[in-house]
Amino acid sequence: MSLRSLLRGILTFGQGVVRGLPEAAEDRDPIELFEDWFAAARDSGLMLPEAMALSTATPDGVPSSRMVLLKGVDERGFRFFTNYESRKARELDANPHAALLSHWAVLERQVRVEGRVERLSAEESFAYFRTRPRGSRIGAWASQQSRPLASRAELEARVAEMERRFEGQDVPLPPFWGGYLLRPSRIEFWQGRANRLHDRLEFTRDGEGWSAQRLYP
Repeated sequence: MSLRSLLRGILTFGQGVVRGLPEAAEDRDPIELFEDWFAAARDSGLMLPEAMALSTATPDGVPSSRMVLLKGVDERGFRFFTNYESRKARELDANPHAALLSHWAVLERQVRVEGRVERLSAEESFAYFRTRPRGSRIGAWASQQSRPLASRAELEARVAEMERRFEGQDVPLPPFWGGYLLRPSRIEFWQGRANRLHDRLEFTRDGEGWSAQRLYP
């Protein structure tokens, strides 16, 4: 983190604690409110403000969590990408309910999102894939994500194999790799406040719109 980003983070720290969530926030569209909070996290100088915890579960309810990167949000929901043969993808395909958690410590803010998940189209996945650095695209082909790996050398050998395979050409979208869209049914905004009397504002899907209510901390 640069000195400039560090100073920006120090100056930003505690602003939300003092200001809290105004009453007018209950009348906001939660997607737009999330976009505002995400912009504030990005402007604060945080490293990887797009990092979020993704929680999935098996059909019989055994949970697991890991960090992924938010790659887009709009009125439909939240987008992220992965290997479709990974553990997270297998669980999402078998049980398409998931939760996301964004936590921006310097702002003392977090956002919890719950909803159903569906695969993005190949066109949407390709549009994102082509923006990745070539090395990351090669890595997507080389990694058999979540499968046992005998040694680091084995992975490096697969990378070298894919570099030879795609030498002098564009790296295509792997058929086993792509995106997911989480369509939110519940979004909760949490703002840290003094004496642990935090602000919590919960939005739940209500037909085509949203209903909002405050929660005790």
